[in-house]
Amino acid sequence: MKKLSIFFITVLYSSLMFAQSAEKDEMEIKQLILSNFEKTNKGKLEVVEYSKNGLYGFNSTGGLLVYTPKALLKQNAYDNVKLEPKHITVISLVPGQAAVAMFYSEGSMKPKGSGSVPHYLTRVSQTYVKEDGSWVIRTGHYSPITGGSGTTQIGSTTEDKE
Repeated sequence: MKKLSIFFITVLYSSLMFAQSAEKDEMEIKQLILSNFEKTNKGKLEVVEYSKNGLYGFNSTGGLLVYTPKALLKQNAYDNVKLEPKHITVISLVPGQAAVAMFYSEGSMKPKGSGSVPHYLTRVSQTYVKEDGSWVIRTGHYSPITGGSGTTQIGSTTEDKE
């Protein structure tokens, strides 16, 4: 009976620690997304940190899946930008190591060298991993919502990784 009680206490404690760790991940990533959007809007330069292993993604231009090595990823610069993340949902996959964020990005922008996008409305899914103590983006999927527009920008130079 004593061994069974210890087993259940251990399982309960482990479940509680897992839930607290997952909740911490969710709060950290949500705050990171909100902070990055705020900094991007103020500085007119995209604020985001990608994985040292590069990014796999689908851009809102409607292109195919591309891999972009970290060295070729660039920050988007804007003449004007006012974007807001909405309805952010974060799901911790492996607490402290990996999570997925899903949200809507809505607003307007005019990327430098590209046309204005007066009603940017896109679904966003990003996979975050923890590298060197910080959350970074490893994958991204950006798809316009009917009635809104994705960006007209041409993505960064990409190459296949095989």
